[in-house]
Formats: sequence, structure tokens, C-alpha cells
Amino acid sequence: MDEQVEKKYVLDMIGKYSETVIDHARNPRNVGNIPKADGFAQEVGECGDTLAIWLSVKDNRIDKATFWTDGCGSSIACGSMVTEIATNRTVEEALKIKPEDILDELGGLPEDHVHCAVLAAHTLNQALKDYQMMAKAPWKKLYKS
Repeated sequence: MDEQVEKKYVLDMIGKYSETVIDHARNPRNVGNIPKADGFAQEVGECGDTLAIWLSVKDNRIDKATFWTDGCGSSIACGSMVTEIATNRTVEEALKIKPEDILDELGGLPEDHVHCAVLAAHTLNQALKDYQMMAKAPWKKLYKS
């Protein structure tokens, strides 16, 4: 991103977003995929943003969680934060992560961007369900791309 464009982008965010949201939007954690992931989901939110989450699970604990989105800064921040929250939790603990947990950790979002936290929590939940399904039928993983 061009330095002047980035500066304008950040100035537009100040006052509307917490420092945590701005930090995660500018410096997202856990971006990318996990080859041969144990769990995966890709969802499209109400605004048209796509969010994908990959999980690596060891001994029923999320060893690594990564994400990718084509969305706005709020979607990036929510994807980044949900992977941070989920990492090192058991599958059962991660299934309890709600949009409110993401919003609390980020310091909130403007009302018109709360749906990004809903998308992140839902996508994580679907990736965890994918992991659970694959754990019951591990042979299916051979056919998963």
C-alpha cells in the first residue's frame, strides 16, 4: 500500500476504532493457509466479505489457526483476533468462542462492522466442525485438497 494511502486509511480509522483494531488491521497475525489442515472453513458474510480459517489440531488442542480474507480492515482484525483467541484452546473451548469475545478483545467495533465478528466466530465454528467430522472419518482427509 502506498505510504500516503496508508496514512489516510489510518487517520480515517482513528476515533472510530480502538488501537487494538487498528493494530490487527495493519499488522494481522496468523495470515495464510495451513497445508493439509485438520479443519477448514470458508464463509461469506452479509457484506460480501469472504473469510477462510485453517486449523492444525494436536491432542484435541488448536496448535495453529490461520486465516485469509478479502474484506475490510474490520474483517482483517476479526480474522486475526479469532485465530489468536482460538490458538492453544481445546476444540471444546474454541467452540464456545462467540462474536462478543472477539469484540471484547478488539475493544469493540462500530455498529455497522459488528457483522465482521459474527463472520469470524461462525467461520471458526465451521472449521472446528470440519475438524470433528474429519476426526471421525480420517480417511476423508486423503481426498481433501
